[in-house]
Amino acid sequence: MAADGRNTFTNPETPGYVGFANLPNQVHRKSVKKGFEFTLMVVGESGLGKSTLINSLFLTDLYPERHIPNAAEKLDKTVSIDASTVEIEERGVKLRLTVVDTPGYGDAINNNDCFDPILKYIDDQYERYLNDESGLNRRNIVDNRVHCCFYFISPTGHGLKPLDIEFMKALHNKVNIVPVIAKSDTLTKKEIVNLKRRIMDEIDENSIKIYHMPDSDSDEDEDFKEQNQKLKDSVPFAVCGSSQLIEVKGRKVRGRLYPWGVVEVENPDHC
Repeated sequence: MAADGRNTFTNPETPGYVGFANLPNQVHRKSVKKGFEFTLMVVGESGLGKSTLINSLFLTDLYPERHIPNAAEKLDKTVSIDASTVEIEERGVKLRLTVVDTPGYGDAINNNDCFDPILKYIDDQYERYLNDESGLNRRNIVDNRVHCCFYFISPTGHGLKPLDIEFMKALHNKVNIVPVIAKSDTLTKKEIVNLKRRIMDEIDENSIKIYHMPDSDSDEDEDFKEQNQKLKDSVPFAVCGSSQLIEVKGRKVRGRLYPWGVVEVENPDHC
């Protein structure tokens, strides 16, 4: 018994050691064994390179390139929901990745209410997860809730279209929205800076809530703080994708080959 009258426990084998210091390791092992689930939704008009970018991000051919509709097909084009799931393993950590594609979004002549099927799908997944959590057998619950939405913005416009604003305002209370400028390799650096500023101004003017990187903790090292701030300042992200390997100065890189040079998709100076 301690001097103040409180009961204390001392491990006879290892004095002063109880064992709760190992709890983080136990949680880590359990999480790694179970694996992680992540559902990513990609939304944008056809031809913006959504499939290519996702394949580039996760180094896998998750789904093939999609057919771009012609003018006649756009007359009665409707939005559909396609979900593809793949299990990826990296250094012993498993990830069950589900990518939800929305072919047909923004492709029709009349796009009124074109995003209603998308909103319904998201709400249905929340309802399904809630019902599973409320059930008796919760051991094998599959989490299909949409965790993040990549919203692709055309690089050829002068900012956000009315459809972009309307959709993001309908979605921002349901899902983390990450706006990305597609095919940024078609723009100059000055054009990218101007387009980013215009998009962020329109997002603020319309009170659209997008995902923001969390602030760095005060005890983080300076390199991490600087990298985190660069990411925060890069929103909306200017992206380009490619799954093709190209040899540049004796090294293999993933990029796009043009008559004037090579665009490396993993080089921040090129996007």
